[in-house]
Amino acid sequence: MGLPALEFTDCCLDSPQFRERLKSHEAELDKTNKFIKELIKDGKSLIAALKNLSSAKRKFADSLNDFKFRCIGDAETDDEICIAKSLQEFAAVLRNLEDERMRMIENAGEVLITPLEKFRKEQIGAAKEAKKKYDKETEKYCGVLEKHLNLSSKKKESQLQEADSQVDLVRQHFYEVSLEYVFKVQEVQERKMFEFVEPLLAFLQGLFTFYHHGYELAKDFSDFKTELTISIQNTRNRFEGTRSEVESLMRKMKENPHEHKNISPFTMEGYLYVQEKRHFGTSWVKHYCTYQSDSKRITMVPFDQKSGGKGGEDEAIILKSCTRRKTDSIEKRFCFDVEAVDRPGVITMQALSEEDRRLWMEAMDGREPVYNSNKDNQSEGTAQLDNMGFSIVKKCIHAVETRGISEQGLYRIVGVNSRVQKLLSILMDPKTAETEDEICSEWEIKTITSALKTYLRNPAISGDHRNRMLPGPLMMYQFQRSFIKAAKLENQESRISEIHGLVHRLPEKNKQMLHLLMNHLANVAKNHKQNLMTVANLGVVFGPTLMRPQEETVAAIMDIKFQNIVVEILIENHEKIFNTIPDTPQSNSQLLLSRKRSTDSKPPSCSERPLTLFHTVQPSEKQENRNSIINSSLESVISSNINSFLHSNSTPQSNMNSSDPDLEVIKPKRPNSLSPSRKAKALYACKAEHDSELSFTAGTIFDNVHPSQEPGWLEGTLNGKTGLIPENYVEFL
Repeated sequence: MGLPALEFTDCCLDSPQFRERLKSHEAELDKTNKFIKELIKDGKSLIAALKNLSSAKRKFADSLNDFKFRCIGDAETDDEICIAKSLQEFAAVLRNLEDERMRMIENAGEVLITPLEKFRKEQIGAAKEAKKKYDKETEKYCGVLEKHLNLSSKKKESQLQEADSQVDLVRQHFYEVSLEYVFKVQEVQERKMFEFVEPLLAFLQGLFTFYHHGYELAKDFSDFKTELTISIQNTRNRFEGTRSEVESLMRKMKENPHEHKNISPFTMEGYLYVQEKRHFGTSWVKHYCTYQSDSKRITMVPFDQKSGGKGGEDEAIILKSCTRRKTDSIEKRFCFDVEAVDRPGVITMQALSEEDRRLWMEAMDGREPVYNSNKDNQSEGTAQLDNMGFSIVKKCIHAVETRGISEQGLYRIVGVNSRVQKLLSILMDPKTAETEDEICSEWEIKTITSALKTYLRNPAISGDHRNRMLPGPLMMYQFQRSFIKAAKLENQESRISEIHGLVHRLPEKNKQMLHLLMNHLANVAKNHKQNLMTVANLGVVFGPTLMRPQEETVAAIMDIKFQNIVVEILIENHEKIFNTIPDTPQSNSQLLLSRKRSTDSKPPSCSERPLTLFHTVQPSEKQENRNSIINSSLESVISSNINSFLHSNSTPQSNMNSSDPDLEVIKPKRPNSLSPSRKAKALYACKAEHDSELSFTAGTIFDNVHPSQEPGWLEGTLNGKTGLIPENYVEFL
């Protein structure tokens, strides 16, 4: 079980459960920090003490083997599983190298030590500073609150109002600091998946370069290295999209905290001060209280946020009555009395404010309870999948397949927002729909693809045609969790079978529309050598378009990567899923047996999970700094920083088009003349699918490269073997 997601809504309640979840994240960060420090120490010993190389390398390998990654969420993607087991793979390689007595380590300081120290200081160090600020604000807020609540109700009204305003300001500042700290903690947890493993991978590549006797071992490791490189890049791409979604949610919470209420099983919950009688008088003890109207059960947990621990045993009572306490009967403000069925006497409680007391009173005095809205119960509505809807989608698909199937960045590059809206208005106009069978050629392909995504995603659109937009995702809210659960199954065969059955449970028109779209996306993927849109890239684009949860939470955002996997499976298996009847659901025992076969899966091929080809151009200073850190044999794999692919699902923007200078499409260099043979360098990793093809990693140098008789392929020589090479994957030297 992974680390629990920290919801921003919990920052406002600041409940004991939230504090416990936060502690688990802090403990994991401390554990990671200690491990990185130990790893850095071991690496320096490896460089400085060549005479003790054997013992130092074995200790380093043991450290790697013992560490286990913990991901946020209840399941891991195949890429995360690959990254998680990478440390054990690295340890095995190091032990083999020790058996061969290899002693050449020259670039370990730059390749390994510097990135780890940078990650520990910049990321984990920043999280520690955020924790200090959070603890300081917690203590300040609780102190101000206690001082405020101890004010006498007999003071002047102006003084009381001024005190209330001061508390509100402190409370708001504490809430913002809490949101920022939670965001930073989860960001570091996600970053370590790739910023921590990448230096280790680069270190191993350096060892292969300098150890002559490690040549055979490097060949054995190459398949896993390719798979891991792809997994790191995919994880990085997903992280960029996930981070932007979480950051957007945090900004919404800062701007309108009251509009994002946490879905709670309780009618009311929060902190109350309970009056307790002691031998020396009375005292007010802070409790976290919950109330359930159905059972009239009140639970009181003594808890002090400053100490971070419980102050006694939990207590539960059954409510009999609740009465507001008059101001002139007690010196404390915001008080009310509670009588219990199973406890004699009256319990006096103090709320945190007048509004807080009103909410507690409304919840417990027999009037209509106040519940948090549950969006899961809202009606999903009927999607506008009429003839007009199918006509819109078919026109867009026809235009793309006849005019733009080979355009680079198809569906990734977005059109100008105003033109997209205009095209949608034309397509949704019944008069225009009857007279025009096709989209005229004046519309750019990127405008057409953005219009199709906008129609399917259902963002807000101006004009009188908004009722034509889909009120919910094509794959429907009610099936969201089922599709995500299916994508989390360990065995690929089980995933396909489960998704197959879920698709056939969709309404007929939804299924027909999905079938139409998947056939089209399969055609797009077939032309990925021209348009650079592989199945994985299309999954990133259409995952959040076709699927999304009703409740926007951090946990839901973390599941975006599984939405992408669902779309990948639909594209790759569209003929089976839509043209055949699903099998009878497997029993639990059959599912368990099928999952055991998951470990036999082979590394991905070029067509199955090729590397993303888009990247954002970095400033020269950052690029030079990164090149100084990464070994030259891994520069083409790591330094290009293929990020922001998950941002492809954002709504169209007016300032972004295919000629944007900040967006660069990697194009391999072509020779001036195709007749002579030349040397070429691999830009990306690729695994052969046939005996006539060559497998290679990024940075590989080929000899005798020349055009082949196969369109889109070159022929070259690697380690004495001649075979085919995808021409989009290399550049000529």
